[in-house]
Amino acid sequence: MELINYLNSYFLTTQQLLEQAKVSTDQLAHFQRQGVMPQCSYKLNLQLSSDSFFGLHSEQQTIEYYAKGYVSWLAVLQSEPAVDAVFAIFSDRYRHTIEQLKTQGHRTENTKLTSEFASHLQQEWLHFLAGIYGLCTKTGLPEDIAAKEFAVIQINELTALTELSAAQRDRLTAAVDLLDAASSLFAPHERLKSSRHRLVNEVRRTYKLQNAH
Repeated sequence: MELINYLNSYFLTTQQLLEQAKVSTDQLAHFQRQGVMPQCSYKLNLQLSSDSFFGLHSEQQTIEYYAKGYVSWLAVLQSEPAVDAVFAIFSDRYRHTIEQLKTQGHRTENTKLTSEFASHLQQEWLHFLAGIYGLCTKTGLPEDIAAKEFAVIQINELTALTELSAAQRDRLTAAVDLLDAASSLFAPHERLKSSRHRLVNEVRRTYKLQNAH
């Protein structure tokens, strides 16, 4: 039940997504076939059984769950029919977030966010469409995806150093806080294997970093 409670609290079923975004099942399927709408992040296959005065009853049910942020993404898709333009929107929002974070003091020389940024965006787009980021970020949207990637890169760079200066500890704290803000809580059975546990909880514990919250 923990898993179902988590999904019902932090995600939308397909029906809830359709109702809130005001799109039909056919429209959702069309956007997914076009390669502009993410797949679901979780799919539950339930085997239900009941026993009552009328006897035993059993049925199977499949429930798909999507990130809540996809309501706003569907609004983008309804206003922009061109596939190439949709990828450009994703890329622009991702790039803008990276630039904003740089102005806030986040930095890296990692080629993913410098010389290989174009190919990196293509990979991020594919992960987005696969529903991966709907699972591991709070909104599943480009802003959280960019923040998560930038944070992970910085945390890995800084924790690879033998010793941290005071300034580097401050940067590590900021990167961990950024990842904390962008990451989902993850389903109960996923938490100990998640990037949140490894790069937020464990890094805070190891480096005795203060929790921003």
